Amino acid sequence: MSSPAPARPRPVHQAADLLAAYLPGSFYYSSARGSLLADGVYAPVHAAPGRRARAAAEVLDAALVAGVTEPVVAGAIGFRPDAPSSLVVPALVRKAGPPKASGPVAPLGGSWTVSPRPAPEVYTTAVAKALDEIRDGDLRKIVLARCLDVTGGDPVAVPRLLARLVHADPAAHAFAVDVSAPGDPAPRTLIGASPELLVSRRGRVVTANPLAGSRPRVADDVENARRVDDLLASEKDRAEHAHVAAQVAEVLGRFCVDLDVPAEPEVIGTPTMWHLSTKISGRLADVTDAGSSALGLAEALHPTPAVCGVPTGLARDTIAALEPEDRGYYAGLVGWTDQDGDGEWVVTIRCAEVRDRTVRLFAGAGVVAGSDPAAELAETGAKFGTMLRALGLEGVE
Repeated sequence: MSSPAPARPRPVHQAADLLAAYLPGSFYYSSARGSLLADGVYAPVHAAPGRRARAAAEVLDAALVAGVTEPVVAGAIGFRPDAPSSLVVPALVRKAGPPKASGPVAPLGGSWTVSPRPAPEVYTTAVAKALDEIRDGDLRKIVLARCLDVTGGDPVAVPRLLARLVHADPAAHAFAVDVSAPGDPAPRTLIGASPELLVSRRGRVVTANPLAGSRPRVADDVENARRVDDLLASEKDRAEHAHVAAQVAEVLGRFCVDLDVPAEPEVIGTPTMWHLSTKISGRLADVTDAGSSALGLAEALHPTPAVCGVPTGLARDTIAALEPEDRGYYAGLVGWTDQDGDGEWVVTIRCAEVRDRTVRLFAGAGVVAGSDPAAELAETGAKFGTMLRALGLEGVE
């Protein structure tokens, strides 16, 4: 009887090579956990909200039987329940360690025109209306967003834009996802570098890192220290953050036997912002159910008050009434889950959609009692900074 053929060694990839190999149409994701590049489509995952994790588990099982090596489900889900989703089990997946700081990446170059959507005064009027709703009704928090359309003379070099995002902050959750829909005149790519971990799962261990309450980061260390202290002392920002942390803890508590929720937030920084942060961790009671996979947990958590509001349904309806532009994938979720249920999903912020020559940037700010419309406008302007810096347009709001 012949002996079984020896197992083929798994190829070893470098994070820099995966980033260099990215082309529009691929799925790219990197964070401090590692890098992932996926190509081709074994099968799409189509299911109603709340059913996607179970549908994904079925497709992953089929992919494994069909010979797909270490299959994952990867992609993005939009903000609203009726928003589009772009989830697939790719035909080929390559993994590597986390990206490392490298030399500078050449700027995109060229000239750009910038158009706010809506106009700044329309946004501040919407914030004022939201404050009226909070004062007079049941709404306690709402996140209002706006856009910038940045248009160049030539098609946007998406791989270079992605490389600049990763280089600027290798620890961020960087992503590029094809979100083209039938009838689109040109391919669309959702791209960004999110600071906010919605949920990560490794075996029984679950981690979430909700963020809410922000200050812009500047070049002066003394001023940054003052802003961090101010953020920690701000009753308004701490109240806004508490809404988010409490809801994330409540949802994860349904799945976990142990849950660690710090009593006080801390401050974390990105190259452009400071955020109040609470790192929540727990141990799953059941790892066998698809609902407790990384994707299942992400579906249960979405949308958090960090991108929607409190109460969720009223905030979402008010957003639809006050925001003139459809969010699409902004404030949704992006990430991946493997056949064991492990994976990582982040909130789709500090992001943009690229289509041909146009980059549509998104940014939002949390509105609670005591918010100031001009300050919320300034906060969204600061949050545009991640993508504007990658485009070589720092200082534009």
